Amino acid sequence: MNFELEEEQRMALDGWSRLVQRDIAPLAKDFKDQPFSRDAALEVMQIMAPYGVGSGWVPEEGGGVGLDFLTSGLLFEELAKVSPDVAGLAWVAEGAALKIFQNGSDAIKERYLPKLTTGEMIGCSAISEPGMGSSVREMRTLAVRDGKYFRISGEKMWTSNATVADVVTVVARTGENEFSMFLVDREEHGFKATDIGKLGLNGWPMCQVLFDDVVVPEENLLGGVGAGMREAMKGFARSRCFVSCLALGIAQAALQDAITYAKDRVQFGKPIAGHQLVQAMLAEMATDISASQLLVYRALSMLDSGKRCDVEASIAKSFTTEAAQRVTSKAIQVMGAFGLTKEFPAERHFRNARMLTIPDGTTQINQLIIGRHLTGIDAFS
Repeated sequence: MNFELEEEQRMALDGWSRLVQRDIAPLAKDFKDQPFSRDAALEVMQIMAPYGVGSGWVPEEGGGVGLDFLTSGLLFEELAKVSPDVAGLAWVAEGAALKIFQNGSDAIKERYLPKLTTGEMIGCSAISEPGMGSSVREMRTLAVRDGKYFRISGEKMWTSNATVADVVTVVARTGENEFSMFLVDREEHGFKATDIGKLGLNGWPMCQVLFDDVVVPEENLLGGVGAGMREAMKGFARSRCFVSCLALGIAQAALQDAITYAKDRVQFGKPIAGHQLVQAMLAEMATDISASQLLVYRALSMLDSGKRCDVEASIAKSFTTEAAQRVTSKAIQVMGAFGLTKEFPAERHFRNARMLTIPDGTTQINQLIIGRHLTGIDAFS
């Protein structure tokens, strides 16, 4: 496999890197410890949309940029070095837009995609529920048919973007072992979202969402009755790849900060970068990052080729998010006491990395997916 960038990709990535530093970093700095406001979220989404971040997965005929997944992953990785919160915001919005493009009626696509792909509207997806965890078929949110409408009632948890989102794609139970996906418009149909305080990634809203007898027309079905679980599961491999891209960006930022500190900090008469054990830690960090990149790029390339990559995505996600924890922990170790303070970004990198071992399948859930592939035995049942 050859992951050498083509000249066009390299130029796009260079231009994107400059934009991130110039326009996104100043905006994101105010939202490292608090969730993005709706106005700020819309502003940053509109800055990124022309580059295909937040709109890249939607083909040009749907109003998007139509990027391949590997190029998109590289853009997200670069963004996550500066702000994994903004990267998460864009990744979730982009996934919702893609679901609407792939499953919405012509009328739904015509109504929503132009604004979703330009960053004038923000989307999110609601699947997880309290007490459900990774056993998605245990969801209790109900959508009951009422003539040409559905009435949706239930509670969703861990829904990213919900407090700043205009629309949410929600999976609900429509029958015995039957699940369907609906588009719910905040302004037209109404849903309530509340931020959840958390360990890291505090600029990226993570929310509880309540649907209290929300009435939506049957035209807002995405993929038809009974297609919700299939469509939700199709997105998991892609999501695991892009969670991994966020982890890569965080790990690379931590490594660069550690290198800078080690070259500047003088101890025992020379920069600590000249001490063998410090160099060993930096080498281990770089090795973890390089191994992670190969796993993630392989999975993204398989997505581009249309091949199933459930196992490869799980390998990439489980390894890369755990590696990011190791890298960010070593960055703190290199910096010593200063690494524990909020004066330096190392402790934030560590908290942000720790967050990513959980969403879209914990490390252990992904290990079970890998184990099932290796043995042919399903440990879930």
